[in-house]
Amino acid sequence: MSSQIDQVLKDAVDAGAVPNAVAIAADRNGVIYEGAAGPREAGGTDPVGPDTHFRIMSMTKMVATVAALQEMERGNLDLDAPIDTYCPDFADVQVLEGFEGDKPTLRPPASRATVKQLVTHTSGLGYWFWNENLVRWEAATGTPNVLSGQNVIFTAPLVADPGTTYIYGINTDWLGRVVEAVSGRTLDVYIKENITAPLGMNETAFIMSPQQRANSVPVHVKGEDGTWAATDIDLNQQPEYFAGGHGLHSTPRDYLTFQRMLLNNGTLDGTQILRSDTVDAAFTNQVGDLDFPAEIPTADPASTHALNMGPGYKWGYGLLLNTADIPGMRRAGSGAWAGLCNTHFWVDRTTGITGAIYSQFLPFVPQEALDMYANFERALYASL
Repeated sequence: MSSQIDQVLKDAVDAGAVPNAVAIAADRNGVIYEGAAGPREAGGTDPVGPDTHFRIMSMTKMVATVAALQEMERGNLDLDAPIDTYCPDFADVQVLEGFEGDKPTLRPPASRATVKQLVTHTSGLGYWFWNENLVRWEAATGTPNVLSGQNVIFTAPLVADPGTTYIYGINTDWLGRVVEAVSGRTLDVYIKENITAPLGMNETAFIMSPQQRANSVPVHVKGEDGTWAATDIDLNQQPEYFAGGHGLHSTPRDYLTFQRMLLNNGTLDGTQILRSDTVDAAFTNQVGDLDFPAEIPTADPASTHALNMGPGYKWGYGLLLNTADIPGMRRAGSGAWAGLCNTHFWVDRTTGITGAIYSQFLPFVPQEALDMYANFERALYASL
């Protein structure tokens, strides 16, 4: 098995599709595959591996979502409550209707957005890289994007009325603030005390230690000659808030522990993180008749390509759900998500398999990288 998957990773690195790759998978009993190809930094000799640190970006979202679900289980958080119940300043967030010249035109939302709408990306909040109006709003107001780590990002407007459509956005950053409000803990402390420390995920944190930073993969981009080069693109290591939407650094082995907890219905090695019925709800359509968009055009080509998932996807609690089996790959009802710097994971509770694949580069989801991800998953399932 492993030789076929090893070859998938090696071929992708050798072809220049990715600067490096680490892949990992487990069943309900433990790890069934680990493999890697390429250097930690382009041109270097230090190899990547399952204990190398990556910016997992939006794979942070499921961790923060689990934190909110824990507070729901404890009776501290009502998912159906308006967000401004817990974060009063959310009442100031308005809907961006358009522009008069360069001046944004705003109006009050038609309804009060709920915490559940944050969890399901149906509040109306967006991200600049998939919404041209937010690109224009940031330019017009001089507001940095969410990766700045500055609190000013919470002034960003809605781009649709709550509950009317699925729009991927900064919802989980607001959700992190909700968790802080109901728990009396900053999000970094909450996640450490309630998720990562109980699971033994000692290499997962918002702020990297000097040792972790030395072991981390820089974000790469391709030069005009088509070769990969490391950059100094980074997350703010002195942020004004802890970003539930993208702030964590982790290793493939560490995050696999979190995946295995989900695969095992909320409990791993005797440690319960969530109740099994809560995990069931996370893997259940929570957006009703709304759909995850079949195609999302890019509004910032340096950050991401267009995302073309095709039809048949829903959203649960923090997870993208496929509603049909993918031939030779994950089964219907699997939960998955990814990070902007090209890290991806899935949890297939039907087959009892969870896997992930990591690199560290921009822009997000070029076709040649998507091909590698699919080839890895097919090779893994073919070996079962």
